[in-house]
Amino acid sequence: MSHFPHFFPPFPSSDFPSFSLLSQFTAMAEIGNYDVTSSLPYKLMLSCPSGLLPSQVSVIFDKLYDRIPHPDFDLEKSVDQIWDQRAQQNTSLYNGKKFRYGGHAFHSAGGVDCKSDCYLNLHLGLTDYRTFVGTNLNPLWEKFLVQSEDETVRCQHTSNPLGNGGIVETSDGKILVLKRSNNVGEFPGHFVFPGGHPEPEEVGIISHDNLDPESLCRRVSMEMFDSIVREVVEETGVPAISLSNPVFIGISRRELNVRPTAFFFMKCSLQSKEIEKLYSSAQDGFESTQLCTISKDELESVAWKMPGCHHGGLALYKLMEDAN
Repeated sequence: MSHFPHFFPPFPSSDFPSFSLLSQFTAMAEIGNYDVTSSLPYKLMLSCPSGLLPSQVSVIFDKLYDRIPHPDFDLEKSVDQIWDQRAQQNTSLYNGKKFRYGGHAFHSAGGVDCKSDCYLNLHLGLTDYRTFVGTNLNPLWEKFLVQSEDETVRCQHTSNPLGNGGIVETSDGKILVLKRSNNVGEFPGHFVFPGGHPEPEEVGIISHDNLDPESLCRRVSMEMFDSIVREVVEETGVPAISLSNPVFIGISRRELNVRPTAFFFMKCSLQSKEIEKLYSSAQDGFESTQLCTISKDELESVAWKMPGCHHGGLALYKLMEDAN
């Protein structure tokens, strides 16, 4: 999970005296300690159980899918206030660019779920980590939401960077799961699938200016797939050559602070014991304390200890398994 800061302490309410409702949301401020025990802490935004190849996924990258500032001046001002406060507390914070999830459209003859003849358009804008911290991770994050049945309208004032997660199956039929360390920005000590974010800077995107729209779609679309391979390699230590080409299986959004994550499935030609040895030399091994190789039957036993978006990733994987 590249470019993510360390653990954030909660804010004292005195930092934001203009918000009379802050006390109602104090428990949300320290996102890492949120107890994910509700029955469905996620929503499946899109399920593609047959798996989509890169040729079936394209991106529409446009300012139309950027975040809209909130009309409440004090609430919008809190975005900068929160970032400045946390930057003072943690000098390692990095305000990297992220792709903002602005919805999707797909074409399929197979009904609600994506089938082999489906072609997906992801609608992506541009955001950054500062805005993510100040909106989605704001203790008043629910105040940024709009009452609407349309998810893109409902979340139009939140940063919503699109994360990614890789469900990796070993040659002996196990699934790779990481236990996050206690110095990460979100959900320390929880179990997650390897992952992070597709990175705009990897494809030369810093702003919407001076971009060639003709080549942009292809470059960003490939980054969706390239980035998950990169994250799995960096977080687990497995060589890229041991991984099959990833297939896209859907998007899950956790209910807590409406955080979206795209999930991919891939196979690894190595056995679980080989991978456990490689983990000790993983480039981003500091982000986790343990790599677990778990049988498919045992995955449910750790799901309650996953962030909602990764719990939803497990649901997407089960739908894929049931379809194949």
